Amino acid sequence: MTQAERRERSELELLEATMRVVSEQGVAAATFDAIGKEAGYSRGLVTQRFGSKEGLIRSLIAALHAWQQDALDQAHIAEMDGLAALSAFVHLHSQTAEGQDEGKAYYMLLAATVADRLDMREAFADSHEIERVLIRGIIERGQAEGSIRADADADATALMAGCALIGIRMQSLINPDMEIGPVRDALIESLRARLAP
Repeated sequence: MTQAERRERSELELLEATMRVVSEQGVAAATFDAIGKEAGYSRGLVTQRFGSKEGLIRSLIAALHAWQQDALDQAHIAEMDGLAALSAFVHLHSQTAEGQDEGKAYYMLLAATVADRLDMREAFADSHEIERVLIRGIIERGQAEGSIRADADADATALMAGCALIGIRMQSLINPDMEIGPVRDALIESLRARLAP
């Protein structure tokens, strides 16, 4: 294994450890010591790889976006018409709310950032902008091909859909017994009613 491969592997293991620590023990428990121990590395390696807690969070967010893109690619979202792609995106996003450390950790960190006024707000604002642009692109693609009404406000609808998905995820953290399916289906029905030509 090359040095670059070892570095990539250790970074991935540290990010996975961060998600486990946050999702199982909470944000306050996610110290560099705890993350290093969970991953089987030293605290010093966490500091060396990410520099600061903000650097770690930004790397975690980037990894989550990469994993999401892989999931979208595997689901062939880009090959669907716009309205079907938007529905599939909502379904996929909601599906990941059910018991996965990745999403749980992200939203726990988001809640802590807002509640504690942490300096990481910009990282989450950037992340949400990426999602808004992604959803808007799906809507605009649907408008161009005729599967979505041309007069729909793509930007406002993308923001609305993104906010609804954040709400679903936050509610699932508050009430882990919540059935996501009916809420997801209601959101998809609402988007279809609003956007279908």
